[in-house]
Amino acid sequence: MSNPLLSLRPLANTGLMVSPLCVGAAPLGDMPETFGFGVPEDIALATVRAAFASDINFLDTAAAYGDGESERRIGKIVRENGGLPQGYVLATKADRCLKTGDFSGEQIKRSIEGSLERLGLDHLQYVYIHDPEHTTFDNVMGPGGPLEVLKSFKEQGVIGHIGMSGGPVDMLIRYIETGEFSAVETHNRYTLLNRSADPLLDVANRLGVAVINAAPYGSGMLAKGPDASTRYAYSEAPPLLIERAKAYAKVCQDFHVPLAAAALQFSMRDPRVTSTVVGMTKPERVAQTLELASFPIPAELWTAIEGIGFDTDDPEASRWAEK
Repeated sequence: MSNPLLSLRPLANTGLMVSPLCVGAAPLGDMPETFGFGVPEDIALATVRAAFASDINFLDTAAAYGDGESERRIGKIVRENGGLPQGYVLATKADRCLKTGDFSGEQIKRSIEGSLERLGLDHLQYVYIHDPEHTTFDNVMGPGGPLEVLKSFKEQGVIGHIGMSGGPVDMLIRYIETGEFSAVETHNRYTLLNRSADPLLDVANRLGVAVINAAPYGSGMLAKGPDASTRYAYSEAPPLLIERAKAYAKVCQDFHVPLAAAALQFSMRDPRVTSTVVGMTKPERVAQTLELASFPIPAELWTAIEGIGFDTDDPEASRWAEK
């Protein structure tokens, strides 16, 4: 890779080396209720093939994406390929039961066993505990809970490393301060529009915890532009956010830079961010994302962007504080 932004980076102290771009496989699970569109299986499979053949060596999925459909589709290409490509890193997430809300250790055990089967692997390199805002800290960290189950799998050699992935920033900080997690994944909270995860990035950097920053486009608006999409973080954006996005788009237009390139590189250029997760839904998106990551952006654009302002409120802070 000629672009220094695209050189492989250490995933904290795990020994794994990952590209600063990561293929987000949530939409490959065919989740129209979340993303507003579906992804046919043949397109999803072609996208995974393109990812495996690209300069991106990092893929992010979860047991719950499409009720396992994302992992099932990835698993078809893993089997077709005879395993993961050399040097490739696949991260998945252990999930609660979406039907009952069960977030017990036993459910996490079932989640891991299901992931192994769907992906066609006997070892999971990286596993996050997913969306613990749906349970309590004591449940996750307590005896027989999700963390203890994952640590048991790690001792058995079934999984390699354990991370934390979720929403509320204060919650994620509390988890990584325990020292139990080598990486933390945040989404929709460190973008051009919303910087509420900034304190998390600072704490993780101080502790040597890798930050995986997902959804740099805010689930669409910063990729397509606010005239084409007014959705942010999987729902309709408030008017102020739309107005700011329009102001960003105007700055980018003035500098002849795609808004999506600025949104992507905003995350990638931050030294506290190890890798940026971008949802990809078509094989051509892989090459397009690599092009956006390499698009030349003048320093003056960043100065103009900062002058517009951004949101620092975590949309789920109050909900987590109640737990």
